[in-house]
Amino acid sequence: MSIIPFDDRDGTIWFDGHMVPWRDAKIHVINHGLHYASCIFEGERAYEGKIFKSHEHTARLFKSASIMGMNVQFTPEMLNQAKEDVLKVNNLVNAYLRPVAWRGSEQMGIGARQTRTHVAIAAWEWPSYFSPELREKGINLKTSSWQKPAPNTALTEAKAAGLYMINTLSKHQAEEAGYHDALMLDYRGYAVEATGANLFRIKDGVIRTPKTDCFLNGITRQTVIQLASELGFTLEEDFITVEDLKSADEVFITGTAAEVTAIGKIDDTNYEVGPVTRSLREAYENLVRGLPYKTIAA
Repeated sequence: MSIIPFDDRDGTIWFDGHMVPWRDAKIHVINHGLHYASCIFEGERAYEGKIFKSHEHTARLFKSASIMGMNVQFTPEMLNQAKEDVLKVNNLVNAYLRPVAWRGSEQMGIGARQTRTHVAIAAWEWPSYFSPELREKGINLKTSSWQKPAPNTALTEAKAAGLYMINTLSKHQAEEAGYHDALMLDYRGYAVEATGANLFRIKDGVIRTPKTDCFLNGITRQTVIQLASELGFTLEEDFITVEDLKSADEVFITGTAAEVTAIGKIDDTNYEVGPVTRSLREAYENLVRGLPYKTIAA
């Protein structure tokens, strides 16, 4: 299957307050964001023309900017409106959105106080991250040889581009071994997430998800925790060991791209796509489309 490069597509991108043709949304090769990872971003989805939790994503972008010491020259309200405008100008109803902010080319070197923070928002059609077949039988994860850093060694509360370097390496490592994605352990050896999604483990009907003390507290994760409460499930936020996963009845991951995706295998341990995962997946799919979800049997 041929791949259409992202720099050679039709469409329009919001770039520093202006709509520009997709192919003209360019930056210079000498910029701080590229050379020193001074870059933050969000991943969002629109369903039936409505961006799911748009304000929450924008709030997190500004939190990431604050953590990184980046001064965004636009207000949250301006960015929320820009996202709506990007959908409209591109005639998109169901889409993925990528707001991104980075330090520019005004200064080159470790110091960046003279740089300007630029912002762009792109959107494109992107179906489920994993195929319907994989979502039904569950994807396979291979435990990565890389581990998530301790919070005193990286800005783990920011959705910052530099933090995804080991995730990319881990995903490549898993794919080369014939798996779909990687299971990431933290610096202590606890299981915490996949390369772009949060982790949930189910045993005897009880859901457990790791405490977010060294990785991003995903907005989809927060949504699913709320759904679990509303549907009457028991949910714990606590550490998950590798042995906990081996004894699990069900495992699933959550993320804007992945949505709610079941896990069918981790390393040599197989899982069924069980009733808890199915209930939460259905509830989430209804919620994001504005459909009733509280009547789904738990």
